[in-house]
Amino acid sequence: MLEVSEVDALTGAALAHIKADEFMPDEERGHAEAAVREDESEALAYLVDPTDLVAEIPGVELAQASWSSEPVEYDPESMEWDLDEEDGDFDEETDNA
Repeated sequence: MLEVSEVDALTGAALAHIKADEFMPDEERGHAEAAVREDESEALAYLVDPTDLVAEIPGVELAQASWSSEPVEYDPESMEWDLDEEDGDFDEETDNA
């Protein structure tokens, strides 16, 4: 999970990265800039290279990478966000008295 706390900073960094890419065709550049302005996950995708994330891990070779995102309301007190539990396998405590 990733929280974007400053959308404008993220978008600005991605736009600067796209502008500095001397190998990107102008048509693709326009599409990339529009996508980055619309969706912060697109901005992140232009800034983070999945290959760089795993390049130094022994025995790992990146075969394919993709991004997906969706806005969610994060409530750290909710059982839904309890990272110590298995996916969907938490038992709610009940009072049987």
